[in-house]
Amino acid sequence: MPYSPFLELSPKEWQSSNELAFAVLDGFPVSAGHTLVLTKRLVASWFDASADEQAALMSLVNDVKIELDATLIPKPDGYNVG
Repeated sequence: MPYSPFLELSPKEWQSSNELAFAVLDGFPVSAGHTLVLTKRLVASWFDASADEQAALMSLVNDVKIELDATLIPKPDGYNVG
């Protein structure tokens, strides 16, 4: 059966969330603010997420960007979404 350790995290550990997705800081960040944005339902890939989940993920990416812009010093020069 497929498994994701992220789905075992308590909502208290989430940085941000919405109805279908949540965000957590990466445990092994490549850069300051490295954040993972995940569906609350286990999916194998972006293409297996429903249209509503994809929209929720992108909405949360925007929310996280706003939060990082407000809290990181220096402010990031740019962002990578992958």
